[in-house]
Amino acid sequence: MLKRSTALGLVMAAVGLLGTASAGQLPAPSAEPILTITGNVAVTNANGGAAFDLDLLKGLPATTFTTTTIWTDAPHSFTGVPLATLLDAVGARGEVVHATAINDYSIEIPVAAITADAPVVTYLMDGKPMSVRDKGPLWILYPFDDKPEYRTEVNYSRSIWQLDRLEIED
Repeated sequence: MLKRSTALGLVMAAVGLLGTASAGQLPAPSAEPILTITGNVAVTNANGGAAFDLDLLKGLPATTFTTTTIWTDAPHSFTGVPLATLLDAVGARGEVVHATAINDYSIEIPVAAITADAPVVTYLMDGKPMSVRDKGPLWILYPFDDKPEYRTEVNYSRSIWQLDRLEIED
């Protein structure tokens, strides 16, 4: 079962970030960006796109879930931003999300296949940031144990780790 974070500080940060986003611009990242979103986005903060450091991602409404994966030995707790929430925050409009990893591996996720709950752009595993060695800093995941329909070859192939770029296309 997904658990929504309700910490007052997180909610206030999310309201502040989204309030800025509705004006057409995100705050600038204060640290090195770990994710850039380009393409058909209306809300930007860097060269026609949106750049997020970990703090900006943490400022969006987060989801925490525990799941097993085919890549890990045991269930782990993951925290991150639902991809739908992230796309809303940047005013993304398009039919396809191209997700690319640090090593240029890429996948496509049709926007029609994105729900409010899945997939999730995770940034914490068991409460700790993920290193590049441990599939981080960002890993697109589904809460596989929550619904049998998440456990498909297609969703496993969309679970890209070391994510660093999203491009939104028609």
